[in-house]
Amino acid sequence: MATINVNVDEKVKEQAKQTLEYLGTNFTNVINMLLRQIILTESIPFEVKIPKLNAETVKAIEDTEKGMGLSKGYTDLNEMWRDLEKED
Repeated sequence: MATINVNVDEKVKEQAKQTLEYLGTNFTNVINMLLRQIILTESIPFEVKIPKLNAETVKAIEDTEKGMGLSKGYTDLNEMWRDLEKED
């Protein structure tokens, strides 16, 4: 038997552990299955790719990064105060 040490984000590890426990297995079993599949297929046994996002999703991500869509932007302080007073 050999030991493999891997550094993994703690949150990722915990989420994967919970999923594997739900499925009735553990990291050791899954890693052994993965390594056997690598040997059998002589490849990574799953597709590795960057997901393609549709235009609507890309725009939503860009708008969120800009802070748009979450609240109204202001260039006039008086306009902002008027709108805040309307909300009461």
